Amino acid sequence: MTTAIVSAMQEELSAVLALLQAQPEEVAGRTFWRGVCHGEPVVAVLSRIGKVAAATTATTLIERFGVSRIVFTGVAGGLSPQVRVGDVVVANGFLQHDLDASPLFPRYEVPLYGRAQFSVDAALTASLRMAAQQALPRLLAQLPMTSRLGLPLSQARVLSGLVVSGDRFVSSHVESQDLQQRLPDALAVEMEGAAMAQVCHDYQVPFAAVRIISDRADDDATVDFLHFIREIAARYSAEVISALLPQLATQQP
Repeated sequence: MTTAIVSAMQEELSAVLALLQAQPEEVAGRTFWRGVCHGEPVVAVLSRIGKVAAATTATTLIERFGVSRIVFTGVAGGLSPQVRVGDVVVANGFLQHDLDASPLFPRYEVPLYGRAQFSVDAALTASLRMAAQQALPRLLAQLPMTSRLGLPLSQARVLSGLVVSGDRFVSSHVESQDLQQRLPDALAVEMEGAAMAQVCHDYQVPFAAVRIISDRADDDATVDFLHFIREIAARYSAEVISALLPQLATQQP
């Protein structure tokens, strides 16, 4: 069974690529790295940013590479008051916060699907959550102290909940508050997961996603995001994948 490992930005994927024994293949304007990681067959790819890019990537992974499951790892902005910078959110469902086909369909509902939310695969998500719990203390142990300045990383936790996606980088307190009021169950906001979840639903391919919180999606989001991407995100992606793949190997039929 081949596992696809996907991130939206090069910084998020770079440390994962360093773990692979892989060969590149160019398809649909993307470089897909097909190889082996921790003894497991994998395809790693940079999806690029946004819902359309994510959907293209997921479809190519399934149609061209025949992957058995897709795992997304990257960063997100925190929405819920309980979510702090440095926390890790393992998604239990996705919704497009910028989708509105009303009055023909209820707000957020994907037309002709009869649903607003797309679920993740329960078994794969359970493995991903366990991997995240194993990876977090290892990540904190290896970070230089300069990376922790101003960030309460020693208190970071692994959480599970709804993640919402949209084609906007949410970076103002006003917009963040509006999303919290409209979607109080949402823990985090990003730009790819809901589209990838919908494609995996269509193909019946297991999907799971983990996001480490890089910012609070507020007026400081741009500065916090860029710092977090450079200092922490790549390390975390490598740690969680290193913890996940051995688990998946034991579950092979």
